[in-house]
Amino acid sequence: MSSAKKNTAPERMHYIQGYVPVSYNAPHSSLDRSATWIGMGLLLASLAGIGAVLFGIGANSVGQQQENWMLYTIIGVVFAVVCLVLGTVLIMKGRSAYHAYAKETGRSQ
Repeated sequence: MSSAKKNTAPERMHYIQGYVPVSYNAPHSSLDRSATWIGMGLLLASLAGIGAVLFGIGANSVGQQQENWMLYTIIGVVFAVVCLVLGTVLIMKGRSAYHAYAKETGRSQ
């Protein structure tokens, strides 16, 4: 293969004028928004609520039954749902700049 036929970066015409192809430094980057990271943390925290639900259900089904298994289950469900909803809303808010950029430039997701 000849080195004369290699495409260099200035010859690429599919980049938008002034666009730097680095995701983290882009003005529309979701990675630069704290709402995105807090939302992801809340989604991960919801796993603790799911674990509490599993513990509550499991505590009722085997061996010596836990006294407050229903309380553990209810607290786990409430915690998981609150974390999932808040996490989803924050991620959507954190990605709003990217969605606006994609809509303006006609890019699909």
